[in-house]
Order: sequence, then structure tokens, then C-alpha cells
Amino acid sequence: MTRLHDAARRDFASDNYAGAHPQVLHALAEANGGHQRAYGGDVYTERLQRVVAQHFGEQARAWPVFNGTGANVLALQAAVPRWGAVICTTSAHVHTDENGAPERVAGLKLLPVPTPDGKLTPELVDREAWGFGDEHRAQPGVVTITQSTELGTLYTPAEIAAITEHAHALGLRVHVDGSRLSNAAAALDLPLRALTTDVGVDLLSWGGTKNGLLYGEAVVALSPDAAPGLDYLRKMDMQLTSKMRFVSAQLVALYEGDLWLTSARRANAMAARLRDGLSRIEGIRIVQPVQANALFVAMPARVAASLRETWSFYDWAPGEVRLMCAFDTTEADVDAFVAAAGEAMARS
Repeated sequence: MTRLHDAARRDFASDNYAGAHPQVLHALAEANGGHQRAYGGDVYTERLQRVVAQHFGEQARAWPVFNGTGANVLALQAAVPRWGAVICTTSAHVHTDENGAPERVAGLKLLPVPTPDGKLTPELVDREAWGFGDEHRAQPGVVTITQSTELGTLYTPAEIAAITEHAHALGLRVHVDGSRLSNAAAALDLPLRALTTDVGVDLLSWGGTKNGLLYGEAVVALSPDAAPGLDYLRKMDMQLTSKMRFVSAQLVALYEGDLWLTSARRANAMAARLRDGLSRIEGIRIVQPVQANALFVAMPARVAASLRETWSFYDWAPGEVRLMCAFDTTEADVDAFVAAAGEAMARS
């Protein structure tokens, strides 16, 4: 097939815009050919379980799925009963960007809590962790947090531990939407288990697409009793891929060595470079702390419109845009954007 796009173009709209990492594509080619058992009985999915144990402990087990929405819905559905509810932030991906999938597919009630920085605390959890035993109220059953958050901020291990300790004392499980967990671990210079297993997290949506995979994520149960029924629910939720080796092979390629870490560090470093450059332009303001690979930037509408003639990025709020860096973002990409922003600001 003839290439239909400019392979040299890179944008700042989303790390989902990036292609697949060459090492991931190589892993797919290596996993191809011949026959392997379907539905997870293949040697690549077996290998993935050893990689999961390496990062999260021998008790952990992974269920590969097609995408992040599927991972979140499956994990939450397995964590709470049919009458259960999920405490999240108002900015949580499950609340704002999954088109009602947790409600429609999983049949869950979401209990969103406003936060200024995208992060929950034990005190914020308590705003919705009430009504236990009241048949008129959906029963809180799980707390879900996102790492790094939808606003680009990070939870420290101590902050997560405080949430899990408080949630468990209330009889609630804790789920982490880890679509960008790699970026968080790279930024904090910590192993993945320091942000999950070691601080009491029960369930993880383990991301890969935003860090170089072609497609695919995994639900990871960090303790054996964290989410009963995952085998059955994955099929019910249409997330059981027959040729699972091609999801598992990608996750193995990303996480068996340090590809996940080097790729995440690259994206984070480019975001920091972009922050530093834009911060020097009078009239442009960084709205949230830049702690991973996302920037939230206030700029005049005329400046944003001028930059959109060359680059894609998302509006986040009136007068505010979101810029994302990916594993393949380069210094030249960042410097060109900063220079163009400075020129547009001068003209405005």
C-alpha cells in the first residue's frame, strides 16, 4: 500500500497520534507466522504473565484487552457488584471521555468529585463514600484514580497509600487508570510496583498505546481476590481477542526491558522543554504543573488559531489548550512550536 500521510509530521494533540515504536512493530513481526493457541493460550501471553510478575509481584496476573476504555470498564465491573458505584474525579477519563461506557456497558454509577488538580485525597473520597446500607443510594465499591492524571499531575506513593488505606478501611477497592503509568514512574524515578502493588492498589489498567504500542492494554489484578470473574467478564465485554499473542507480544516488547522507561522519559523531557520555552513568552501561561508529558496552557485565541495552521492540539477550556508530547517528539518539534508561538504572540 502507498503511504497516505506525511511520516515526518508530529503534532501535540495526543500521544495517541504517534505511531508504533519500531521495536514493537518488530515484536509483532516476530510473533507472526505459524499457529499458536487462540484466546490467550499462546506462548506470548504466557511470557507476559512473567513480565507482569517481574513488575508487580508473583501474585499479579494480567488480562490483555483491546483498548483503554475496555480495560477500565472491565476492571471496574469486576471490582464492584451490580449495585455498586465508583468514586472518581470530575476530570477522570471514565467520566469525561468514555461516552458512558462504564454506565452503559458495566451498569455502574459514577460518583464524580471536583478537584483542582485532577487528584483525589481521602477527604475528597469521603464526599461520596457514604450511604452504606441505604437501598436508595448506589453503594460505593471502588475508588478509581488516574496516574498520571488527566491534568498531567502525579500522585506520589504516599498519596496513593493514603487513599488505599482509607478506601480499604471503608471496604472499598482501589483501581488505577494507568494509561500513562509509565510516564508517572519515569517522572518519579520509581519502579511500577512502587505506584501500585507496594501502596495497596487492587486493580490496574496497564497502558501501552500511549507509549508506543500499536493497540492493546491489559487489566492487572494485583492480588488474587481483587476482581473475581475477569475471565468471564472480558468475554462479555467484547474484550477477549482471539489472536491474543499480538497484544501480548507488544506488551512484552514494551515492558520486558526498559523500552517503556526510555520512551516515557523522552516524552516527559520534551514536555519539560516545551514548558520552559513557552514560559518565556509573555502572555502565555502554564496552567497546571508539568509533571509528566502533558501541558495545559492559557493563550489568546488568535495565537492558538495561528499555531493550528501547522499543528494539531486540543482546546481544554475557554482560553486554555492541552499539549501532549509522545515517545517520538523531538527537540526540533518543540523548538519549532515555541518559536512559532513567540512569533504569533508578537503579532497579536
